Amino acid sequence: MTETAGGQAHSAIQGKRQEKVGVVTSTKMQKTVVVTVERQGTHPLYKRVVRRSKGFMAHDEKNECHVGDTVRIEETRPLSSRKRWRVVEIIAKATLVAPVPEVQV
Repeated sequence: MTETAGGQAHSAIQGKRQEKVGVVTSTKMQKTVVVTVERQGTHPLYKRVVRRSKGFMAHDEKNECHVGDTVRIEETRPLSSRKRWRVVEIIAKATLVAPVPEVQV
């Protein structure tokens, strides 16, 4: 950490970065994954619980993520025109389901 003129550490000035937890929905790009984050809220008029989701492009340096993985992403500097998040950790790996062979009669 570097000291500034005020004597504070550089990371303290930077502030708290947002973190979100979501599911990987696409890995079709190199070093980039699309993470879908769901949130719940009440509808302003009907007072029902509404689920909303949004996709975030996140940087995956080692290409470790796969579709279905639950990951934690963190806000970072702009890495490209649409990528402002990076994968911090993989919380849970996707469970693989073996395909059932078809029976021919």
